[in-house]
Amino acid sequence: MTPTEMTAVELVAAYGAKELSPVEATEAVLARIDEVDGEINAMCLVDRESALAQARASEARWQAGAPQGLLDGVPTSMKDIFLTKGWPTLRGSKSIDPDQTWDVDAPVTARLREDGMVFVGKNTTPEIAWKGVTDSPLTGVTRNPLDTRMTAGGSSGGAAAIVAAGMGPVAVGTDAGGSIRIPASFCGIVGFKPTHGRVPMFPASPFGPLAHAGPMTRTVEDAALLMDIISLPDHRDPTALAPPRATFRGELARDLTGLHVAYSRDLGWVDVDPEVAATVDAAVAKVDAAGLHVTATDPGFDDPFDAFELLWGASAATLLRTMPGARDTIDPELGRAWDLGESVSGVDVFEARAVAARLGITMGAFHEQHNLLLTPTMPIPAFEAGRDVPPGSGMTHWAQWTPFTYPFNMTQQPAISIPCGTTSAGLPVGLQIIGPRHSDDLVLAAARWVESVLAG
Repeated sequence: MTPTEMTAVELVAAYGAKELSPVEATEAVLARIDEVDGEINAMCLVDRESALAQARASEARWQAGAPQGLLDGVPTSMKDIFLTKGWPTLRGSKSIDPDQTWDVDAPVTARLREDGMVFVGKNTTPEIAWKGVTDSPLTGVTRNPLDTRMTAGGSSGGAAAIVAAGMGPVAVGTDAGGSIRIPASFCGIVGFKPTHGRVPMFPASPFGPLAHAGPMTRTVEDAALLMDIISLPDHRDPTALAPPRATFRGELARDLTGLHVAYSRDLGWVDVDPEVAATVDAAVAKVDAAGLHVTATDPGFDDPFDAFELLWGASAATLLRTMPGARDTIDPELGRAWDLGESVSGVDVFEARAVAARLGITMGAFHEQHNLLLTPTMPIPAFEAGRDVPPGSGMTHWAQWTPFTYPFNMTQQPAISIPCGTTSAGLPVGLQIIGPRHSDDLVLAAARWVESVLAG
């Protein structure tokens, strides 16, 4: 197995056994970027000199038997939404000055740096992370490593693509409507959106209470280990939750006996691609047969798209107002979202938040009866790259094809996407596991168990 095929847990074990060094792993990742990223376009900045310097420092710590953190020496890249000292954070936009001083780390960046991870560069995002695919006026189109004709999804499509393509075993994404889970499903990796506030964020996301940050990895164990790093406190986020009482990795082996698990194939109103539905049905049947009893039932809410779209537009407008000259350079579809946001009133926004609150109450009641909810992550497989919506769908807004993800941003619940099979064309299909707010450890433990069942 080459370093680019290894998980973060495997890399750390190899470092400890002196079978591999962080320098060798970093060199392998940089070579992999050279080999494949010209076609995929997942990296918008690569800093070889800095990466190798960090790797050499990590190597010295491992040789001294004193690693700095849980993932010391593991290569990663930062989504170009997270502030990173010494590198510009341009958010996929031509409206941000790259020549300003960049001397602040976002909380996620700071925690990964403190842990000793090796930063090889930054990965792509659509402009201000506003949509479910990854292309922008600044960096162009990011493609799916499994089929480069197809989209990687978004907005964390660059992060998903680097993990899927072996350009780093782990990354951190952001998710305000599905932006971790969409690309995880399309690229065949694990993507976890924790409870809102579990991972501190700074600056505050323009998408406010919809916004989450979380791991994107090849395995659930890597996701749990990354959560143990990035969920540490940061005073700059006044909405952040208290520190976890136990480690997420330590909770992976918890007893799941007696869980009440629900499966909703379509939430009662989603049109699901037949191949996707059949693939998820088969995965759920396997889970049920393995001993985690699953009941088919819908959670009982209608599509909250109109409220979500209003909140999304108002949030985008709030940020874009602060970006001088943005009107002349931004993605035209983002401009339309801006116009929507400018057209609504404060009363409209609070009415939309009331819809989100009612949805949260509905899901809270549902979870009184069912510990977890299983759904497809996406109703469709990845579609043609360079498009905001599937060709021929008649859709006009990216969220119209993500109905299994954005409702659970409105409720702020933890949700994870894990691979559960492929279509006849070889495109990945994701299974989503959703838990009540603050049940991040349960969702991860259930995902690890399901992952092992599906791999068996």
